Amino acid sequence: MVALFHIAIYQPLYNVIVFFYDVIPGHDFGIAIILTTLLLKAFFIPLSKKQIESQKKMQELQPKIKELQKRHKEDKEAQTKAIMALYKEHGANPVSGCLPLIIQLIFLIAIYRVIINISQSGFLISQENLYFFINNPGMVSHFFIGFIDLSKPNYIFAALAALAQYFQTKTLLQGQPTQQNAEANQSDIATIMNKQMLYLGPGLTFFIGVTFPAALSLYWLVSTVFMLVQQTFIIKRKEF
Repeated sequence: MVALFHIAIYQPLYNVIVFFYDVIPGHDFGIAIILTTLLLKAFFIPLSKKQIESQKKMQELQPKIKELQKRHKEDKEAQTKAIMALYKEHGANPVSGCLPLIIQLIFLIAIYRVIINISQSGFLISQENLYFFINNPGMVSHFFIGFIDLSKPNYIFAALAALAQYFQTKTLLQGQPTQQNAEANQSDIATIMNKQMLYLGPGLTFFIGVTFPAALSLYWLVSTVFMLVQQTFIIKRKEF
């Protein structure tokens, strides 16, 4: 599994970042990370689109789910069957958003390893990890736009990444039905988790940002802003 991760994910990302660093004017490591991130996000647009649409569909079904919970409150088995039938009728899947998140996490780990390994090698590119057709630039400058050190934590990048994460989650939660009474406030796990993630997600992002090299925060910031724009576009389009 480790070998597969290295060959299929780590090594391609390593080569893409080195390629962008080598060909862009000024040889900027930060811009190389940005371009690699945009390339990744563009590649996963169909998967992300499906995830966003699935999450919005689950939100739209919340009033009907609440009604079924109230109708079958004395019979949990009947309640579960009714909710599953509702999901099937509307083509909704409450766990369909997990796969894109897992993939995003895998690539986050891969980019983290690329950044850490390049940093620990003294910013010397490893010929062993390069494809034969990728030029080895030798030593990589770890400064973004000439003065931001991407090898150290950066509080500004961490805060911006956390803020972007907050607005991305908030945009997705907009339009979710508000629970009006005590009975409705009883446990809808998905709703509770979404509301927690509105604050826990940005908090975790900020913690990671001030703990790890700024290159990771830069990746997370660009990735989240891309998702926010895509998400807003998809939701707006479905409203018309």
